[in-house]
Amino acid sequence: YNIEETTQLYLPDSDLSGEIPPEIGLLTNLTHLDLSHNQLTGEIPSELWNLVNLVSLQLGNNELYGSIPSGIENISSYIMEFDISHNNLSGQLPVEIGEFGNSSWPIMELDLGWNNFEGTIPPEWENLADRVRIIALASNNLTGDIPDWIQNCTTFLTGLYLQNNQLTGEIPFWIGNLSGLNHLMIEDNQLTGEIPPEIGNLTNLTVLYLSSNQLTGEIPLEIGNLMSLITLKLEGNQLSGEIPFEIGNLTNLGNLWLNNNQLTGEIPSEIGNLTNLFTLSLSDNQLTGEIPLEIWNMTNLDYLVLSYNQLSGQIPPEIGNLTSLWYLNLSYNQLAGEIPVEICDQGDSSPLLYNNQLCPPYPECLTGDDI
Repeated sequence: YNIEETTQLYLPDSDLSGEIPPEIGLLTNLTHLDLSHNQLTGEIPSELWNLVNLVSLQLGNNELYGSIPSGIENISSYIMEFDISHNNLSGQLPVEIGEFGNSSWPIMELDLGWNNFEGTIPPEWENLADRVRIIALASNNLTGDIPDWIQNCTTFLTGLYLQNNQLTGEIPFWIGNLSGLNHLMIEDNQLTGEIPPEIGNLTNLTVLYLSSNQLTGEIPLEIGNLMSLITLKLEGNQLSGEIPFEIGNLTNLGNLWLNNNQLTGEIPSEIGNLTNLFTLSLSDNQLTGEIPLEIWNMTNLDYLVLSYNQLSGQIPPEIGNLTSLWYLNLSYNQLAGEIPVEICDQGDSSPLLYNNQLCPPYPECLTGDDI
């Protein structure tokens, strides 16, 4: 048995440590190499690019550092999975990765996220447009705009992960052409401008993260077209206007985060259509009016935060319907009247109600810290 004839080497979660030996480049028949989830250190040896038959390379979740060595274009012929995420790699993203797109084989995953790469996303990667299914560059130090070449990724692209970088500019209108997307995560950047209404064309989306940017304007009505959404995060922006009632169309939604914006008007009663919702956060806005009765009938809720608004009216006895709640915060509003005893029927939560205009007698389950 000749190790040099090996075609597949799988050693994930094997407690490997030390550096990747340059002799690995002698295994030129390798098609699959998985050294992920170990404690490997040091730099990626340039000899690794001698493995010209690689279909899958997985080095993620190690402690590798340094820049990607030159010669990476040598493995472009067959590569379908390239994962070097969750390391300490640095430097520029190699422009040569764009040559991966010269293959007739579709790339299933390109993951360089959770490293320390800097600079812009290379325009030379445009060759990947009809090949790549997942682009994951999250949690680096990347700058510049979302590159225009991504608009050509209409054939295979299902996941775009650019979160936790320093990207600037606006969300491009052409994002709506990426009809195959089911994950769009571009939160924690420095994006400006409005959310383009074309985002409503992405009807296959299950996850949409736009939070912690500098987005302005109103939430587009077209967001109600995203019927497959499970998680919608828009918090930490400068969004204004009212919450569109079309948001009630998203009946598969489990998580809705709109907090820390400048939203005004009343909470639409249509939000009660979201019967699968277990997280609802609308805090730190300028919402007014009474809390819709429909919210107190959303029995799957386990996290409800409406604090730091200008909500008024009374807390109804229907609050006792929310038996799954583990966190409730209605503080810093203008709620008035007595607190219904049914508030004690919730799960294990200790509701936060302080800085309102609530009056005694208070239910026995509440303490002075709650009111």
